[in-house]
Amino acid sequence: MRGSSTTPRTPMLLGTAAFLLLAASGQAQQSEAPKGPAAVIDAAKYDSLQEALDAVPEAGGIVRLPPGDFPLEQPVILSRENTRVVGSGAATLLINKNTQGKPAFVVRSMQQDRERKARLWRVQLADFRISGNPESGDGLQVEGANEIYIDGLSIDHNGGHGMNLIDCYEDPRIVNSIITYNGKAGMNVLGAHDMVVNANQFEENHDGLRYINGYNLCMTGNVLDDHLGDGVVIERTYGSVVSGNMIEECRGTAIILDRDCYGITLSSNVIAHNQKGGVDLRDAWGCAVSANTFTLMPKQSVRVGPNAGRIAITGNAFSNSYLGGKTKYHERHDTEWPNVTLGSGILLEGTSDIAITGNSFTGLQENAVQTVGECQRITITGNVAMDLGRSGSRKVPAFDVQNVRGLVRGNNAVDD
Repeated sequence: MRGSSTTPRTPMLLGTAAFLLLAASGQAQQSEAPKGPAAVIDAAKYDSLQEALDAVPEAGGIVRLPPGDFPLEQPVILSRENTRVVGSGAATLLINKNTQGKPAFVVRSMQQDRERKARLWRVQLADFRISGNPESGDGLQVEGANEIYIDGLSIDHNGGHGMNLIDCYEDPRIVNSIITYNGKAGMNVLGAHDMVVNANQFEENHDGLRYINGYNLCMTGNVLDDHLGDGVVIERTYGSVVSGNMIEECRGTAIILDRDCYGITLSSNVIAHNQKGGVDLRDAWGCAVSANTFTLMPKQSVRVGPNAGRIAITGNAFSNSYLGGKTKYHERHDTEWPNVTLGSGILLEGTSDIAITGNSFTGLQENAVQTVGECQRITITGNVAMDLGRSGSRKVPAFDVQNVRGLVRGNNAVDD
């Protein structure tokens, strides 16, 4: 924390650090809110960040945050729509000092306490940092804000979710942000549609993204790394795409579809070295898993469970670290994650109506495809499978498919 003075002074005469200390203490006098249909608010002219946000007129405006530290004991609340809050990059730091699980920054209509359907429209947040502590709450909590647009935020070390979007139904957009080291999910979304999550970095949160009760999610071009739980968890959602993402070294599973998911495409992702699995289709129907790269996955790269089916698994590469005559990493058969460097294939558990076509299975410790329980109508055609059974415990068939009613298998290139 910068600055040490606690004596009230005129904010215009203070340096940024001293002003920000007063912002936390609220000791200086309130400035008059600007008049007119819309306003440009210079937060440095106000005695606290909350006063600057409250100065936005009903017509909206822009709030400019100066560089410096904003220590917060209570959440600051933005309750005006058609408003943009923009900082000075990571030099504008909101520090949540609260230890009772309260969020740092809240966006919501003040009328929600009386009218649950009250909404804000067109709120934009850009170019500042929110940091907390293990006992604080969410970094950013947004409730009932339609067309929320978040660009270039840094959100880290909060005890709750990094971003928590609740009932932000219409067209939320989260882009170009870095979300790291938060105690819960980096981004938690409850009730949204037509959402864009693009070009963000998620690092070492508990989970990366949780998206529940929505549809038309477009999650593209993000990096998710080192999460303590899962990478992407999607539930009760349809008509969405997760594409072109890098999901690496999660202690859980890279992507989970559960609880009434359907019509979702998982494509062109690199899914590498996640402890508990790559793609886990627990309750997912009519979905496509295509053109992904599954590398160094110690457990099943793709699992289709008994409550999932009608899945196309096509054009994926399942591999270890083979580099033409050698492997880059020494394979470990006697260790636990994260040191294990083996590859894995597809596990089908009591499922039905699965098309497995045009995939490459190479350098795996066991089978390319294995079935457990009774499966129905499984097609395995046009795949390449070689260099399997590297665990050395036994000779394994490429396709260990048993107790399948309606199996079509052929035209696979298999090197035993």
